Amino acid sequence: MTDTQITLYRLQACPYCERVARTLNELGLSYRSRYVEPMHSERNVVKRVSGARSVPAIVDPETGVTMSESANIVEYLRGTYGEGGA
Repeated sequence: MTDTQITLYRLQACPYCERVARTLNELGLSYRSRYVEPMHSERNVVKRVSGARSVPAIVDPETGVTMSESANIVEYLRGTYGEGGA
């Protein structure tokens, strides 16, 4: 395993963010959490990396993928790192 960690942009107590964090943990992936501003209009750090202010969002330096939407992220993580993944 390399030291290139996935970054998860998330909100405190956000069920969609927790779903992604749970998937990362289930797959044994190392990641770091970046908690973002609760006020949607102030989430400029997320907008800079993903093009949108919505969370959760991930940046995976291993594959160069940046994405948001929890369902898409979970599907990507399982497909890339889960059973039968890369």
